[in-house]
Amino acid sequence: MTARLAYAFIGLGHLGGNLAASLLRNGFAVTVFDCDPAAVERLVALGATAATSPAQAAARAGNVITCLPSPKVSETVLAGSGGLLEGLPAGGSWIEMSTNGRDEIVRLAALAAAKGIETLECPVTGGVHLAAIGKITALVGGDAALYERHRPAIEAMCARSFLMGPLGSAAVIKVITNMLAFIHLVAAGEALMLAKQGGLDLAQAYHAIVASSGNSFVHETESQLILNGSYDIGFTMDLALKDLGFALAMARDFRVPLQLAPLVNKIFEVGRQEYGGGAWSTQIVKLLEDAVGTELRAPGFSARLEAEL
Repeated sequence: MTARLAYAFIGLGHLGGNLAASLLRNGFAVTVFDCDPAAVERLVALGATAATSPAQAAARAGNVITCLPSPKVSETVLAGSGGLLEGLPAGGSWIEMSTNGRDEIVRLAALAAAKGIETLECPVTGGVHLAAIGKITALVGGDAALYERHRPAIEAMCARSFLMGPLGSAAVIKVITNMLAFIHLVAAGEALMLAKQGGLDLAQAYHAIVASSGNSFVHETESQLILNGSYDIGFTMDLALKDLGFALAMARDFRVPLQLAPLVNKIFEVGRQEYGGGAWSTQIVKLLEDAVGTELRAPGFSARLEAEL
């Protein structure tokens, strides 16, 4: 039986903390680092080893997984002072689970390759609630043999994984899925407001849409948080605008005249201006609530999403 590889995990936020916990639950040795000491403590309590820097974590494990909020942060963690490239040995691997643009991940992978480090991009999709129980989906880009080497770890974190092609391919599909999610979110809010103003019971309207041709994953999940009033999706306006920016950049590069994505981007810009970049992305629907002067609320919906095991 092949021995399991050890991993360092850098970035223990809403998503990364759950992914690292899944590795630990499945028996992997994990060394962790994050700028938030409380996040590190939560993983240490589950069996992880703490490191004092990304470089130290990388040196201990030999393979590193990152889940970070932006390409700028990814580059700092990879190549900055005390970064991964100071600790990873030649022949080690960097698995980048952050959401990046295609050009960004290709450029960062070239920095790693110059040091003898192989890169696998592995952004995930499905939401924090699915990451918490290891049922999120991985979108993988990179060498097929490298994917197979790290597949046990990916499968420990994710219920499904799709090898999309060479490095950069996963960035494209990840940005596409997020673009669709934000478009669906705005559409779901508009649908619920029409139901509200049309005098319908919102709980019944929610369930009718779920059973209809107009259903979406976003409606099934995020509409619940809107109807509850918590909006607590664990994903911010700033992150939504970052991902929409990637989509718009791809549209320019690929010469695709998108119409919906630019409109939704403008709506999110207004949302950030009104509620702040740290507001949950689901609060974009609050723009419509405020404009109409009524809230979209119904009994029986949870404040946070919980996935079934």
